[in-house]
Amino acid sequence: MTIASVSIDAAGPSTPLERIWMSFGYDELNWTATPRGRANMGTLHSVFGGPAVVRAHNLLTSGNARGLPHWSSGNVYHEDASGNAMYDWGELDQTFDVWIENGMVPLVELGFCPIQLSRASPREFNPMPSLYGAYESWGWASPPRDENKWADLVEAVVRHCVERYGRDEVSTWYWEFWNEPDIAYWQGTVEEYCRFYDHTVEAVRKVLPGAAVGGPATTGGGAAFLEAFLRHCTEGINAVTGEHGTAIDFVSFHTKGAPEFRRTYGPIGRDGAVAARKESPSTQKMLEEINTNLGVIRAYSSYRDIPVFVDECDPGVPAHMGVFDNENYGFRNNEYYAVFQLQLMAALLEDRSDAVRGISLATAWAWYMENDRYFEGTRSFFTASDIALPVTNAYRMLARLGTHKLAAKVGQPTDQDTRVGALASSKGGGGVSVIVWNHDDDQQCSGSEAQVDITIANIGMAGSAVRIREYLIDRDHSNSHTAWLSLGAPQNPSPDEIVTMRTRGALEVVAEERMGRCPRLLARSISLRQPGAALLEIVPLRNE
Repeated sequence: MTIASVSIDAAGPSTPLERIWMSFGYDELNWTATPRGRANMGTLHSVFGGPAVVRAHNLLTSGNARGLPHWSSGNVYHEDASGNAMYDWGELDQTFDVWIENGMVPLVELGFCPIQLSRASPREFNPMPSLYGAYESWGWASPPRDENKWADLVEAVVRHCVERYGRDEVSTWYWEFWNEPDIAYWQGTVEEYCRFYDHTVEAVRKVLPGAAVGGPATTGGGAAFLEAFLRHCTEGINAVTGEHGTAIDFVSFHTKGAPEFRRTYGPIGRDGAVAARKESPSTQKMLEEINTNLGVIRAYSSYRDIPVFVDECDPGVPAHMGVFDNENYGFRNNEYYAVFQLQLMAALLEDRSDAVRGISLATAWAWYMENDRYFEGTRSFFTASDIALPVTNAYRMLARLGTHKLAAKVGQPTDQDTRVGALASSKGGGGVSVIVWNHDDDQQCSGSEAQVDITIANIGMAGSAVRIREYLIDRDHSNSHTAWLSLGAPQNPSPDEIVTMRTRGALEVVAEERMGRCPRLLARSISLRQPGAALLEIVPLRNE
């Protein structure tokens, strides 16, 4: 076992801890109001520890409002025989109702293109009766054929939301035009995107003059598109007003830790086996993409303090593929995903610049999948039977952090395969919370163990009664997946087995102590296997 150290001065300089991780999103809009969707939305409110920003694709896509993996439809827009617009709010109302009932803050993604506004020429498509048509193939990614009709649709959406939920509520929402227009999701040019963005801003603000509108939600590799968009917003000719520039209240882009692991269709049921081609997410790739896109934003002095939303921030794509497609997706089932997210959020909090406000939001594009098998390996917070995956406990740990970030000095072990990190915070009443982890991006690199010696100096509760609690996530703790494997990996588990997985999948307390007089210098040692993470929490007993 190697030795690492973490030193914290609780009385040292601190900065407000921005809770950038309080956001999630998903493709499958139509699952929001299902029984499972409603239940899981309530669970996530508790997991995040408060209101989270929620984003979903396909709010304006046409369809039968029956969710499928990686596909859904709000089915809002229709036209009568004379070409006049008609609106069906049923699916959107159900979705927003669930969000609002559970205290979520909508980031309303205005897209994709309704079928009666699509200008796309149908691509060659196999017309088998079991498949959808050309619209589902790519027609939804078409720019709308009429700028004014698009603007009317956007205005109608905002006005309907104000009428249903009230101006005060809707004024707290965010409005974003489209998703990843730098790739095939936008079958137009960057110039066309900018024109439609102008119309979108005008339409939203016609109803809500102070609304927060932004974009362009480009991919990590879309820096050139982002730069062209920001140049337009700064000095381009506004397609609506004819003047220079367009309002933008936040800038959004995405990053993924790995490209799609192509389907290999290996032997069924080998989750956890070593894949023939070893592939893993890369924290470095994500940070490089973020820094590149932040560099684009930095080039414009007018955007020095603008909020930056990384409103898809995930270790790998796509969300709906799992271990039955490619065994490399196995990391989503286990403790690796949890620890990856913890160290990533800490890295993003460190990624600051004098020239830009920094990251305001880092969205996990993950929720749940209807009809998943147990531990399918999709990018989710929950597997079948609404059993929380280990990654959920990472967010439970983050929720227990305090209000201000403290500096944590890490002394790395000499073992080059051991990567120890820490994120420390101060809590109310002089309390302190510290998350430490042992992580390597290589998902096949596991088993190394580190003793992490934590010292916290100048504790504000010195001399007072405190409670010290240690939480742990690793292969054997806070891990529903390990519990499932120990039961024989059943795909038809009994009610008792489901209870076992849920119980062992909760965030686990592995040590607790009540101390009558807290010392000014507290020292604790934690043993961490890789991948693994622990939360050390010291709070005054009077707060309980």
